Amino acid sequence: MNLVGNLFGSSIGRKILMAVTGLVLIGFVIGHLVGNLQVFSHPDKLNGYAHFLQSLGPALWIARIGLLVAVVIHIWAATVLTLESKRARGGEPYGVKTWIQATLSSRYMRWTGVVVLAFILYHLAHFTLGVVQTESFKETEKLRHYVMTSDYHVLGFTVVPAGTEVLDVYRMVVLGFQPPIVAFFYILAVGLLSLHLLHGMDSLFQTLGWRNARWARPLRTVVMVSCLAYFVCNAAIPGSVLAGRLTPDSAAKSAPVATH
Repeated sequence: MNLVGNLFGSSIGRKILMAVTGLVLIGFVIGHLVGNLQVFSHPDKLNGYAHFLQSLGPALWIARIGLLVAVVIHIWAATVLTLESKRARGGEPYGVKTWIQATLSSRYMRWTGVVVLAFILYHLAHFTLGVVQTESFKETEKLRHYVMTSDYHVLGFTVVPAGTEVLDVYRMVVLGFQPPIVAFFYILAVGLLSLHLLHGMDSLFQTLGWRNARWARPLRTVVMVSCLAYFVCNAAIPGSVLAGRLTPDSAAKSAPVATH
């Protein structure tokens, strides 16, 4: 049997697929968060960042398709492994002792995964496709195009020069989180995503052989702190909108970012 057959046709292979695709998705959510945290800076930052991503053209779509493939494989492997586990137990639930020993994140791993999937779909419908909350979508007339007041740099290179007209993604994000029910949903969803990441990161280190008896406890601590920081940073965005610290008119109140 070839490598692909081994990966998709055996339990060990499917665990490796889950770990590798999980690693890819973890890298994406961290990068996505770093980009989104620019909302706390001058609107030039987030708007320039969004325009730069859109300017990648085919490369952006290749990345999107790659992420979609990773998500599909991750969900498929998780589903098949879950069904195999149930068959191995004869359909009986885990005993009380096993349940008590399990962490909160591992107990609800499948359910948090379902909620996270729903969150991703809503997030895409909200900020990428604009099929929900259409009144705050970036391409509506209400969200007029924004003129950059300073250069936007990536790795020291100017990728969006001052004076460029770009979509006002900053305003879209702030308006999108103003309805309390939407903001609280995002906070709840990223909380469940953080729980999902907590167990997922712990498991992938085990599957890929990166954890041993000596490093298990320190590694677990790093994972817990990282997931907590991920939740706090994500929740801070809708939380700041609810608290009135981020407003659609922040661009007018902020001093322009100096060009270099």
